[in-house]
Amino acid sequence: MTDLNGKIAVVTGAAQGLGNAIARAYAQEGMKVALIDVKADTLQKLSEEIKAAGGECLVIPADLSDIYETQRAASEVLGEYGTPLVFVHNAAVLYPRPLLDVSIREWLLTVNVQIQAAFILTKSFWQGMTDAGQGSILFVSSQSGIKGFADEVPYCTGKHGLEGMMKSLSLEGKARNISVNTITPGMYMHTPMSEQNYPEDLKEKWVDPMLLTPAFVKLATTSANDTTGERLNAWEMSEELRSL
Repeated sequence: MTDLNGKIAVVTGAAQGLGNAIARAYAQEGMKVALIDVKADTLQKLSEEIKAAGGECLVIPADLSDIYETQRAASEVLGEYGTPLVFVHNAAVLYPRPLLDVSIREWLLTVNVQIQAAFILTKSFWQGMTDAGQGSILFVSSQSGIKGFADEVPYCTGKHGLEGMMKSLSLEGKARNISVNTITPGMYMHTPMSEQNYPEDLKEKWVDPMLLTPAFVKLATTSANDTTGERLNAWEMSEELRSL
């Protein structure tokens, strides 16, 4: 595996859950990690823990449902660190509601965090990745990206949108050696979101998100000639890597 020490990673939704675990895993590999999340206090705590362990990170509190906040976040990354080697768009919000109870605000917030932010941030990093001749973009998806679920109209729409965006971007990125994939956890995770939404039977099966991070570390340097345009399974990949 390529040495990741000193390379740059961007992780959205980094304050907690899977994003938090991915950020920690990248920092442990010696990467400079830009942490983006709306939860400023929790993000700062993560930053302090990463730095205490000898890592380097950049804290960027931002509301990714807002165009200008997202653009500002991208500018901060580029201004402080330059073009990332890997961009992981993990940020998401879920309001489980029947359609008639979904407000316009909840619809826009959910879809914008997933699709609009993915578009703005990817576009911001695209030229730099093109110039560098390498880059890996990972959109975190889920079963909601290929299936529909009751009471999840905005969330499923957002995840399906990421799958379509990935398929188109992977075609554009191929000649630039920019790998673009979606990645689904592939296993029930113990996160703040799952604490609120999982039934009790699934809570008995959930795992620490850190167990899924070997896949994200490996994919940080994946080549477009090797893996692009794919829907990947973080749990299966990580289990395979642990068995090597």
